[in-house]
Order: sequence, then C-alpha cells, then structure tokens
Amino acid sequence: MAAGRWLDEREARAWRALQLMQMRLASGLARQLAADASLSYPDYLVLAALTEQAEGRLRLFELAHHLGWERSRLSHHIGRMAARGLVVKEPCGSDRRGAFVAVTPEGRVQIEAAAPGHVAAVRRLFVDRLAPDQLDALAG
Repeated sequence: MAAGRWLDEREARAWRALQLMQMRLASGLARQLAADASLSYPDYLVLAALTEQAEGRLRLFELAHHLGWERSRLSHHIGRMAARGLVVKEPCGSDRRGAFVAVTPEGRVQIEAAAPGHVAAVRRLFVDRLAPDQLDALAG
C-alpha cells in the first residue's frame, strides 16, 4: 500500500471532532424521537425528504440519493415503513421497473407530530452550540 499524506494535528483534531459530533448528534436525535414520537431517526429522515416534495413522493433511486443510502437499505426500510402505513410504493408510469415512494396521510400526521420536538432537539444539540461563523462554515 502506498504511503498517503497523513493528517497533521490540527486536521486530525477537526476530523475526530466531526466524527464525535456526528455520533452524538445522531444518537441524541434518535433518543429524542424514540421518547417523543413513534418514529425512528431513519423514519424521520425518509418522511422529511418526502414531505419536502410538492407531491410528497420521490422515485426510489432519488430518495436513496437524497439520503445517501444504498438502494437495498432503503428498499428494506421502505418495506417496514409501508407495513406501518407511513409510506406507499407506487408504480412509475414511464418506467415499469421504477417505483415512487409516497408519504401517506398517516405518515404526514406522524412527522407533523414529531417535527416540533425534533427541531427543538436539533437546536439544542447542534445549532445553539455553534457560533454564527461556525454555522456559515458548515453550511458552505
């Protein structure tokens, strides 16, 4: 294996801090949703992506790309969410092999109920801990 360019101390510190922040943020948001709503964090991410769309639906491959998930992981998760009545798979008229994933009325009820607590947790665990210039740097 070829020798790579190692991280210097500053870069390594930043990298470790980002990893720790990601882990703490994901687990904190998952705990909040488990305590306050009947949604898992992945459920919330799927429903948020769908409800951001005017029609409340996306092609399966678009949703996978949006979430950064493998299509097989998403397909399994969508199956579980569909069994709970949160989403439905709809055929795509222009592509017989493709499918849309659409939020159901129950899925909308669930995300609307979960959103205020989730946003409060995002603010408490993330936004409020950063200075405006840090938020701008992350947004960039």
